[in-house]
Amino acid sequence: MAVTEYLRVSVAYVGADGQALRALEVRAGTSVGEAIEQSGLLRRFPEIDLDVNKVGIFGRLVKLDQPVEEGDRIEIYRPLIADPKTARKRRVT
Repeated sequence: MAVTEYLRVSVAYVGADGQALRALEVRAGTSVGEAIEQSGLLRRFPEIDLDVNKVGIFGRLVKLDQPVEEGDRIEIYRPLIADPKTARKRRVT
């Protein structure tokens, strides 16, 4: 009988209505996109659109089909609402 390996990962998102960090165990070979779906954050934050929102692991952008590894923190990024350069100029003046 084969033993199924599970990996511990977490999924993080900061939305306008709050933040969430979900820890979960997924089967080895699970993709980033599958882990996000299993986390339940897509139901809690309906504004998340994985066709629009970028995702990363520990601040490094990744694709949804990338397999997760033990201890990964998957981050779902919101789109920028202002150009960072313009925002800095506004704060200075």
